[in-house]
Amino acid sequence: MIKFCNDIDIAKYEPVLFGELHLPWQVQVCGDDGQTNGTSFSASGGNFVAADVGAGDVIYLRSPDGSIEGVYEIVSVDSATELTVSVIRSESEAEAVAPPAGTGIYYRVSTFEPQIVESGLRLTEYFGIGPGKANSEIEAEDIIDAEVLKPAAVFLVLSSVYAMLASGATDENFWAKSLHYKKLFEKARERCQVCIDTDGDGVADLTLDGSSIRLSRD
Repeated sequence: MIKFCNDIDIAKYEPVLFGELHLPWQVQVCGDDGQTNGTSFSASGGNFVAADVGAGDVIYLRSPDGSIEGVYEIVSVDSATELTVSVIRSESEAEAVAPPAGTGIYYRVSTFEPQIVESGLRLTEYFGIGPGKANSEIEAEDIIDAEVLKPAAVFLVLSSVYAMLASGATDENFWAKSLHYKKLFEKARERCQVCIDTDGDGVADLTLDGSSIRLSRD
């Protein structure tokens, strides 16, 4: 299973997809006994470990008094009932920023992992890399810096999710958003310069050019 982005990368563009537009069949865990204290979020009725929640996931919080309502970044899973959370940060290395304090908070962790995995398969197929390209001599693990593929992966996920939402709704804005992100995906893919290390020495042996898929030896 190859992933070039995660849920928080999706939320940075479209937080609404983890709010009112979340996919109910992709909810990992939810409840209404949440509590925030600084960057700590706890819920005695939840089991974040069993739900396979991890750093880089996204949690939606809503307090009874309305002082908290929105999506937050999961920085770490500290136990089955406790997370470290933050206001969405521009960089994962930045210090966590605490949400407002509250109790009796409704929480929901949902994911787009199936779509993220599919985007990884699509991108590796395009570049002639396994696992998307069967029997390829190059595997995703041979990519020196997979971060270059993150924007393309994010835009592909967003395009596919909005296309899915559009198919069951009358809101034409969903189709428009799907097409918008599809164009961004195609442009981002063309800009990719994927450096490959074929012999494991940490030095690029060839480069895959997203605009033409030419192989160039370094």
